[in-house]
Amino acid sequence: MIEINDSSTVGEVFFAAAIRYADQPFLAFPANPERRYAPQGLELTYAQTAAVVRRLMTCYSSAGYGLGHRVGLLLENRLEHFFHKLAMNALGVCCVPLNPDHRPKEMSYVIDHAQLDMVIVVDELKTLLQQALELGTERPALVSLQEASASLPSPKRPAEDAKVDATTIASVLYTSGTTGRPKGCLLSHRYELAAGCWYATRGGLIAFGEACERIYNPLPVFHVNASVFSFYCAMLKGNCQVQTDRFQPGRWFTEVNESRATVVHYLGVVVPMLLNQADHPLERDHRVRFAIGAGVDPQRHAEFEQRFGYPLIEIWGMTEFVRAIFDADEPRQVGTRAIGRVQPGLEVRVTSDAGEDLPDGSPGELLVRHSAATPRKDAFSGYLHDEAATEESWRGGWFHTGDIVIRDPDGLMHFQERRKNIIRRSGENIAAAEVEAALQSHPAVSQAAVLAVKDEVREEEVMACVVLKSGHGTSLDVNDPLVRSLFDHCNQLLSYFKTPGWLWFTHEIPTTGTQKVQKHQLFAAGSDPRTAPGVIDLRPWKKRDSKRATDAR
Repeated sequence: MIEINDSSTVGEVFFAAAIRYADQPFLAFPANPERRYAPQGLELTYAQTAAVVRRLMTCYSSAGYGLGHRVGLLLENRLEHFFHKLAMNALGVCCVPLNPDHRPKEMSYVIDHAQLDMVIVVDELKTLLQQALELGTERPALVSLQEASASLPSPKRPAEDAKVDATTIASVLYTSGTTGRPKGCLLSHRYELAAGCWYATRGGLIAFGEACERIYNPLPVFHVNASVFSFYCAMLKGNCQVQTDRFQPGRWFTEVNESRATVVHYLGVVVPMLLNQADHPLERDHRVRFAIGAGVDPQRHAEFEQRFGYPLIEIWGMTEFVRAIFDADEPRQVGTRAIGRVQPGLEVRVTSDAGEDLPDGSPGELLVRHSAATPRKDAFSGYLHDEAATEESWRGGWFHTGDIVIRDPDGLMHFQERRKNIIRRSGENIAAAEVEAALQSHPAVSQAAVLAVKDEVREEEVMACVVLKSGHGTSLDVNDPLVRSLFDHCNQLLSYFKTPGWLWFTHEIPTTGTQKVQKHQLFAAGSDPRTAPGVIDLRPWKKRDSKRATDAR
């Protein structure tokens, strides 16, 4: 294993790995004859990847890119994302992955907020990017992926005259916040390497071998899981990351088999989708030793393991602090939402709303830190342009996760729910305030409140409670033109997964004396809002854009 220390940088560690594991496979892309690009698949060794990275470094440095510059990557889940990220990080350039499912307005916000110097984009997403640029104020250079390996336009400002070190920001990853605007999480070289090292060295059921593992990851590279967590875990031990373009239930068994995966990553949505598939001749013809993920339905946890023959190891982690907790030691408590016990190098508290420590068995907010002496070590470096939010999240010397957990007397933690206004749908964090803002921009809407409701497949779904302006009734059904208008309005402003899947019209939304919305009073305690009279099911309309889906093949 490649050793790291508090001064290690991404470039140093990668090139050390490229020497030690030169002929070992490092990055693989499964074959898919129906996909438009690289249908035959692709696999590169560490040495081959290093050669590509060095050529890109020459291209970036020749154009003047270095420390202090930020470059956006809109490359879907292609392996080129990792080539460019490694080249940029080795030079001190910060990588900002962009979400291809964003609408122009959403992408425009990220580009402006991150103050990008350049964006590298696949041709199929150029139109989306150009629409986003038209809505914003920043004017980064736009370079197609095909041209990016030959020459790059020079940045408008020079690179900083300093040396890349462990505190240099390697990535800015955008994650939803309760304010409705995504927050840019600053991830240093130290953070990213330490996250991979932590994952690679946990042991138990998730003990990683050296130069022998193949980690199949179908999750998006604009999230921390694929771009940092599993990526550096693979690199540090000379293993291979198999990065597929996206999760497809119909291709899972084939790709896991053909890629010779020994580890797979999942989200809660993956489990019911695979269990709902008909028997497949390859579903038990695999080399998988374990799966890593979060959000499995407790009712189907054991069913999955029995049918497919490998354990689902539930974990806790987040972009701000992906020093994960794993339920990776026997005996596990399958089907209980157990996320494991804390190990040295991570300290936790379970607290009340008032910040008081709660006894074992009581649900409370999970607070985490590295240690009392160095609470923020190996955590994110802060929120971009928002020091106040950063300090608020670390109040009292602990990072406040916003997640509710229960700790057993023996230290085993169980995840309960997410606090406040975040909806977790198929692995995406959705800020309720952002959806509320979109709804309230419709001319017929007076007020809106958005909340999470249970979804048997996607973990949670978006439910919108709407008060219409005078002149509109509340007894509307799915065939009413206003219902379609509201859905289309949101779908044009928001990514498809953020658009409400359930809609309910009401005369009023309860508030406190200071006008804070009381969402918990909208429906009777213990009831399922989806079954309330007048609730409209919009989920059949909620689909990935057909053109986008075609482009992704």
